[in-house]
Amino acid sequence: MDKFNNVTPDADFNWEAYEKGEVVAAQSHEEMEKAYDETLNKVTDREVVDGTVISINKREVVVNIGYKSDGVIPISEFRYNPDLKVGDTVEVYIENQEDKRGQLVLSHRKARAARSWERVNAAMENQEIVKGYIKCRTKGGMIVDVFGIEAFLPGSQIDVKPIRDYDVFVGKTMEFKIVKINQEFKNVVVSHKALIEAELEAQKKEIISKLEKGQVLEGTVKNITSYGVFIDLGGVDGLIHITDLSWGRVSDPKEVVQLDQKLNVVILDFDDEKKRIALGLKQLTPHPWDALDPNLKVGDHVKGKVVVMADYGAFVEIAPGVEGLIHVSEMSWSQHLRSAQDFMKVGDEVEAVVLTLDREERKMSLGIKQLKEDPWEKIEEKYPVGSRHMARVRNFTTFGVFVEIEEGVDGLIHISDLSWTKKIKHPSEFTTIGAEIEVVVLEIDKENRRLSLGHKQLEDNPWDVFETVFTVGSVHEGTIIEMLDKGAVISLPYGVEGFATPKHLVKEDGSQAQLDEKLPFKVIEFNKDAKRIILSHSRIFEDAAKAEERAEKKAKRAAAKKEETPQIQNQPAATTLGDLDALAALKKEMEENKE
Repeated sequence: MDKFNNVTPDADFNWEAYEKGEVVAAQSHEEMEKAYDETLNKVTDREVVDGTVISINKREVVVNIGYKSDGVIPISEFRYNPDLKVGDTVEVYIENQEDKRGQLVLSHRKARAARSWERVNAAMENQEIVKGYIKCRTKGGMIVDVFGIEAFLPGSQIDVKPIRDYDVFVGKTMEFKIVKINQEFKNVVVSHKALIEAELEAQKKEIISKLEKGQVLEGTVKNITSYGVFIDLGGVDGLIHITDLSWGRVSDPKEVVQLDQKLNVVILDFDDEKKRIALGLKQLTPHPWDALDPNLKVGDHVKGKVVVMADYGAFVEIAPGVEGLIHVSEMSWSQHLRSAQDFMKVGDEVEAVVLTLDREERKMSLGIKQLKEDPWEKIEEKYPVGSRHMARVRNFTTFGVFVEIEEGVDGLIHISDLSWTKKIKHPSEFTTIGAEIEVVVLEIDKENRRLSLGHKQLEDNPWDVFETVFTVGSVHEGTIIEMLDKGAVISLPYGVEGFATPKHLVKEDGSQAQLDEKLPFKVIEFNKDAKRIILSHSRIFEDAAKAEERAEKKAKRAAAKKEETPQIQNQPAATTLGDLDALAALKKEMEENKE
């Protein structure tokens, strides 16, 4: 080595004596050792120096730094540099000049770390390309050894195309560009993608400059998302939106294409500035409406699959890319407001009738209720007036009950036609929604598709009988079942109800009759047409008192009359002479007057 060039042989050295083993007195051993030491480098612990690789094996690298012994470094510290060879100059950190075995202890990793931050900052400032060893995977990316520092490589910065398998990069040495340094937390972010983007950018400009709308190109499926498919056109990406994949509806792009699949696409649009390219796949095939059977017409029956559901209807695909709408109103003859989901669901195979067909607008409306006969066409034959039927309660209103005899045939039972005898304030007192109820058809309104129905008409009118039972003046036992401001409702025999005002609820002792109290009541009014019976409890004892009073007065009058009559008849038989003279004079006067 060059270090020994300053040593010259001693001209006075006795080589013969040395060969014979005689002690050399001219120069002491200490002096010789001192001269040897002066030929070596002066090194100190914890110092970074350059060394030369003198040998490499599978486990270690031997490095000479010009010291009296060589240093051995594990080869793992050089895994970032697989091209290392004998003769290369490397940085080493002197940990110990001499260990227990007299071995010089060196570290390449610590040497790199000692100077790493200077190099990292310089590399970023100068836009320098650096080499790094990918150590392992981590959340969101990889850990890379750069100059002995653990840098972060985001998954999105590995390549310009999405990476599906990160593990294939572990253990590789790659070139990187330092894109971010956090001095406070000593964090470094690197990118491999940045190195190839500049080259790709030039490629993109060249490719885009040659693009034309309507041009057909071959591409490779690069990525599949929920909204479309990205196609690699050879250095530039384009997007096939999900609606441009197929003339039919596509719920998942994976139904149409696969990753890495090669296919032809047509350019629909592109943007020179933003470098966005819109591609189409379905445009390379004829529109399905153009291939639709020319003989298809309104009234024909078609079969198809439900592809989309909405509250207002269902879209049915009768051929790929050819759809028709079944509006909810065309699903049933019933007029009740219902959701289309009550009739069908996505994936159902259905048969329908073509209602409208517009080939120019590429629109079609379908119906399924038309597969059945309209129940109102022969309503008079099936549900004639007076016929009896079972119906299901659908809804209530304050004036009656809406029922459905069959799907599409509805009717109304007016609240007054529910019962002959009960006073019903609301239909919920009489029945419940969903319940079965027997009805009689009273009237047919074909134009408005509505029947007038009755329930009480199933029985004869009991008021014809009540008229002979609850005659005015008759007395019946009754129970107060409801108290109102204007009076009380009284339950009478045979299930009939009557009404009494407060003044007719006063009892003989002056107190007022109470709820659930059972008392005799007198009928004071009976109205068959209005089905009204007016009752009174107080009239019972009031009329009795009046009758007794009348009887007493009559007795008094009879007694008085009886007393007056005997006074005339019971005159004394003997009369005085004066009385006789008076009578004689009266008689004479009457005779004279007569003459």
